[in-house]
Amino acid sequence: MKILLATDGSTFSEVAEKTVTAMIRPQDVEVLVLEAVEPLTFAVPPQMAPGYAPEQAARMKESVDLARKNTEQTATRLRAAGFKANSRVVESDGRNGILDTAAEWKPDLIVVGSQGRRGIAKFLLGSVADAVARHAPCSVFIVRAQVEAKAGSLAA
Repeated sequence: MKILLATDGSTFSEVAEKTVTAMIRPQDVEVLVLEAVEPLTFAVPPQMAPGYAPEQAARMKESVDLARKNTEQTATRLRAAGFKANSRVVESDGRNGILDTAAEWKPDLIVVGSQGRRGIAKFLLGSVADAVARHAPCSVFIVRAQVEAKAGSLAA
């Protein structure tokens, strides 16, 4: 069985990882830990050359490096639990990064954490889990986490 575990380093992703290790036996299971890093974009006049703002490239490199570190740590924990696990980082928005990787890697299951937003928050911010569930080429397991609200963060 092949499982694509989508992560973003959040508490919700940690709960999804723990759910995989608690609910799935590791025998003959291959897990690909994936994080999609959204490219930094900003509007510039068409007269400006590509790469005009080199600090943006440095910021993107930092984001990708952090994502690589996080996905490898997750893969290491999964290997310690007996799973065959690898990590991958793609430069894309979350929805397309997960769906494109799934189309290429062909998992049997995609596991993704969800913040469980409802109503206007979901409408305004969108839902990666919802988009993946609607368009994935395989089954999708959405792990909903109840996380206590902390100062400066959104409640689940």
